[in-house]
Amino acid sequence: MAAIDTGVKRFNIRMAGIGGQGVVTASHILSNGVIIGKGESTLVPFFGSEKRMAPVESYVRIASGKIYEIGEIIYPNIIMIFHPQVITHGKSYTMPFYWGLKKDGVVLINSDVPVPMIADQVRELEENNAKICYIPATKIANEVGGTDLATNMAMCGAIAGIIQMPDLKSLEQSVKERFLGKGFVVSGGTASLDNVIEKKFAKKAELVAKNFAVVQAAHEYAIEQGWNQWQKDRVTASDKLQKAGVN
Repeated sequence: MAAIDTGVKRFNIRMAGIGGQGVVTASHILSNGVIIGKGESTLVPFFGSEKRMAPVESYVRIASGKIYEIGEIIYPNIIMIFHPQVITHGKSYTMPFYWGLKKDGVVLINSDVPVPMIADQVRELEENNAKICYIPATKIANEVGGTDLATNMAMCGAIAGIIQMPDLKSLEQSVKERFLGKGFVVSGGTASLDNVIEKKFAKKAELVAKNFAVVQAAHEYAIEQGWNQWQKDRVTASDKLQKAGVN
């Protein structure tokens, strides 16, 4: 399906997950994919001690033009939730998880089924006209990549499908550079996780191929759901408000 040209060229993304899911790796791959595609990006990871199941956030700015800001994203227009416990157990540095979400924003949640929320949460998200997208990212990672450690790849593919940025070719190159290149500097915990992932595959080339297959599958899933229409609907709504003299 062809990309939708909406004129929207900038997204502020807040990723939230738990330790061991590769949230920071996902932010690197998405950010670098945009740069490979001739855009600009900045990112800042935020986490406490490196341990599994601890809250992790990462703030990613991507744009086709210049970016001058860096640091925490307080008012995102996209929120990515890598694990339902971010919502159900409050495993997030930002509470509630949708705090600061701009009007008409998107929340992409890794879950097979809708996550239970209290009435106030549902009301506030509805008042903000937030689009909630549930994707079985871990299920896709297991079925296509053979490991739940590729959940972050599925989340990257899905968000790229929704916002049509970066393109799949740039995203593939970013995955290659992440696992084959020397340009990424990772923490000790991430390096250990990389070793675990690599041991699951005989060759790094196989690792890259499996990871990108997961990216592609999730990208296709997002397109099939029609989530890429979000930008078009968003611009149309903005145009109507401008014509009505609201903005």
